[in-house]
Amino acid sequence: MDERRTGWVLIVVLVGQLVYLAVQGARAGQTRLEAVGLRLLGPMARGVASIPEGLKDAREGVKLRGTLVDENRRLREEVAVLRLRLLRLTDVEGEMLRLGSAMRYSTPPAGRIRAVDIVYVDHTSWLRTMILYTGKERARKDQPVLSPGGLVGRVITVSGPYAKVQLLTDRAAAVGGMILRTRRQGVVRGTGRGSGLELDYVPLQADVRPGDRVLTAGIDGVFPRGIPIGTVIAVEAGGQLFHRIQVAPAVDFGTLDQVYLLDYQAVPQTLKEAAPGAKP
Repeated sequence: MDERRTGWVLIVVLVGQLVYLAVQGARAGQTRLEAVGLRLLGPMARGVASIPEGLKDAREGVKLRGTLVDENRRLREEVAVLRLRLLRLTDVEGEMLRLGSAMRYSTPPAGRIRAVDIVYVDHTSWLRTMILYTGKERARKDQPVLSPGGLVGRVITVSGPYAKVQLLTDRAAAVGGMILRTRRQGVVRGTGRGSGLELDYVPLQADVRPGDRVLTAGIDGVFPRGIPIGTVIAVEAGGQLFHRIQVAPAVDFGTLDQVYLLDYQAVPQTLKEAAPGAKP
């Protein structure tokens, strides 16, 4: 009886162990299947979950780009204003050193500048011109046109929100120029050949050297004093009286896409014209 009971106990124990091992094997198989599934489907799940975040980042990127474009435009205008102020301050400093205490004189006011877009450029003919879109605020005839590098030209025709500009390199353009180092004045003209300029009417006895900076002299009634025109690159004897001076423009006209209109009151044309009956 005892031996029979002992045998049944052993059988029950063995069956229990077999059941336990079977359950553990099933769980282990399930765990392996889960691991394989996670490995295959995990990246896809992460990709799907990241789509809303990606769209959000894209929207934020577009918004940030628009903000950066506006900020870049504003900073470019500020840089142009600061450069113009620096040039005028440099010129005023030179005047103070030259005139000493005799500083009781007035200069024509040069006001604000505003950025405008270039919509057309004509480099094909000897007439070097461009057309600007000025928007609601119209340009004025003879209004100076600048870039951060220096003088670009002047407005010659206005038609609604558009303004035609005669470039400094135009063969018919003429600007009162001044050599910064010596204050010697002359007339800067476009050569009509590429972007070349010439400084005329500078006497042979005048001290002119390659590398001299040329600024507007403020004597032509159109441009204020102190705007960069270019740099002397060659000096030759052009005749019995005057040098032949070649000037490289301060502005790279081939890269312009935006310029600035300077709020400056030009001398009225009626005052520049000769009085009736006056001898030339």
